[in-house]
Amino acid sequence: MSKFYKKITPKLQKFIEAQNIFFVATAPTSGRINLSPKGMDSFRVIDSNRVLWLNVTGSGNETAAHLLENQRITIMFCSFEGAPNILRLYGVGKEIKEGDKNWNALLEHFPKTPGTRQIFDITIKSAQTSCGMSVPYFDYKGERDELNNWASKQGKEGIKKYWKKNNQTSVDGLPTNLFT
Repeated sequence: MSKFYKKITPKLQKFIEAQNIFFVATAPTSGRINLSPKGMDSFRVIDSNRVLWLNVTGSGNETAAHLLENQRITIMFCSFEGAPNILRLYGVGKEIKEGDKNWNALLEHFPKTPGTRQIFDITIKSAQTSCGMSVPYFDYKGERDELNNWASKQGKEGIKKYWKKNNQTSVDGLPTNLFT
């Protein structure tokens, strides 16, 4: 049976902190739904209704485009070991970029990560748990180094060049406002 919460309880926060992978979903009013797996040390619970997600350079920038349009975001965590559980966080988010007023203060919550593109500041409106009994077991073997190695090799200017070429619009042509 699923259960809804109005906030992230201490038990839910403990579950979040134990997970090595999470999934982010956003959607424009019209167009493709985006669902992406995320890892690294990139998620923080700030309080019972606020989380931060450090986003690194990737092939697209769908989340930024979708949040500009409607702010809706869902984050899902699944237990792949131990007791079965699925947790969804439903909220509204906003993008914080380097140079924005809160950038430095928010960035302090995370380890230095090559290719850091933005931080998403998310207000949690509700949380939902469900059983997860059909989710298979998987063993965590560690983080992949490829993205960090690539970003380090590019350097800050190379990353910005990549953003200009690949991260200005969503796959549906919506603006990301990465450089505004």
